[in-house]
Amino acid sequence: MTVLIPFAGLSPVPWKNGGGSTIEIAIGPPDAGFDDFDWRVSLATISEDGAFSQFPGVDRTLALVDGHGLTLQIDGEPTLISDAEPVIAFDGASEVSARLNRGPTLDFNVMSRSERCWHQFGRRRLSGDSTFVARAEVTVLFLAEGDSLQLASDDERIGLVRYDAVILDQGTVWSLEAGQATIFIVDVHYYSEDDDEAFYD
Repeated sequence: MTVLIPFAGLSPVPWKNGGGSTIEIAIGPPDAGFDDFDWRVSLATISEDGAFSQFPGVDRTLALVDGHGLTLQIDGEPTLISDAEPVIAFDGASEVSARLNRGPTLDFNVMSRSERCWHQFGRRRLSGDSTFVARAEVTVLFLAEGDSLQLASDDERIGLVRYDAVILDQGTVWSLEAGQATIFIVDVHYYSEDDDEAFYD
């Protein structure tokens, strides 16, 4: 079932250390918490320098959405996140701290528990009409830039404004209509029993 997630209906929750806030966009399973999710997609506002929480056994991807960027120290190695290089993937068990470059940032975060599933992250710039196929067990599409985006399939039509997201059914084909926009695409793939058998052979 296609699920539209309007940004206007989401509420931020402060970090424990007060250094920012997080808005959960989607999580699997839907009733999961921080300790037992398979995957999680969220937006985070980083308003001051500080450390990230650690998530052992979780793979993470962070993408800059708005702001002048930040420098992440990941296990002691600095990495600049900016408009030129806006995406980084890292191990959730790593020691990570952030230093803001010039003011707060808004960041898109993806986490997947490596023993159950894995995720792929993509960015796509849109101009005019295009086609999109949802290929994974879970596909989350997020409007990162642009005023609006129209999605249409044979069965339904959905309108998004900036920061809205939608979860698409596997195998569905969509036409995308936008003036100028950037979308983030998160594909979540679950490991099957066949994968486990191949691993142990």
